[in-house]
Amino acid sequence: MKFFLDTANLDEIRQAAALGLADGVTTNPTLISKEGKVDFKEHIAEICKIVSGPVSAETTTNDRDEMLKQGREYVKIAPNVVVKCPLTLEGLEATRILNDEGIKVNVTLCFSSAQAVCAAKAGASFISPFLGRLDDIGDNGLRLLEEIIEIYDNYEWKTEVLAASLRHPIHVIEAARMGADIATMPFKVFQQLLKHPLTDKGQETFLADWKKTSAAKA
Repeated sequence: MKFFLDTANLDEIRQAAALGLADGVTTNPTLISKEGKVDFKEHIAEICKIVSGPVSAETTTNDRDEMLKQGREYVKIAPNVVVKCPLTLEGLEATRILNDEGIKVNVTLCFSSAQAVCAAKAGASFISPFLGRLDDIGDNGLRLLEEIIEIYDNYEWKTEVLAASLRHPIHVIEAARMGADIATMPFKVFQQLLKHPLTDKGQETFLADWKKTSAAKA
C-alpha cells in the first residue's frame, strides 16, 4: 500500500518525505485555502519538488470545458501532477477526454460503488472513496471500500483505489487489509500510525536503565 498525505502544508510533507513514507500527496481547495494567500500553481510546484510521486491538484469548476482547461494547465506544472475531477457527469466527461490525452485523473468525492464503476469505465487513474464522510452520516465507509475493491478485482481496469477521508489509524489498517492501493491521510493520522504508548514507555525505561549503568561505571 502507498501512503499519500492529504495536505497542502509544506512542512508536513517535508517531515513525511524525510522518513521515506510519503509516496504522494492529495490536495483540494479547502486544504489549499488553509495555507493562506498562496499562488496555487506555485504551491503545487513546491509540493512536486518534495515528493516524486503523484500530486493531485483539483479542478475548481462544475463546467466540463473549464475542467479540461484547468487540467491541461495543471499538468504543465510538473510531470507528477494528477488532475482531480469530481464524480459528476461533467467530471466524468472531462475524465474521459483527459485520459484519452494521456493525462492522469483522480476522480474524487466517490460515495457509492455504482459511481466507482462509472469512474473506472471513464478511464480514471484513481478513484477516491470518502470513508470518513460516510461514517459521519451513519453509513459505513469501510464497507464501500470493500465493495469497490471486490468489483475492481473482477475486471482488468487500471484504476487504483485511493482510500480517502481517513480519520484514524483503524481506517488505514482496514484499508490495507482489504487491499486498497493507496491510503491518503491527514498528517495527524500519519503521526498516529507511528505512535504506541508501550513503545514510548519501553524506550523511556531502556534509557533510564542505561543511565544507571553508565553512572555505576563512572
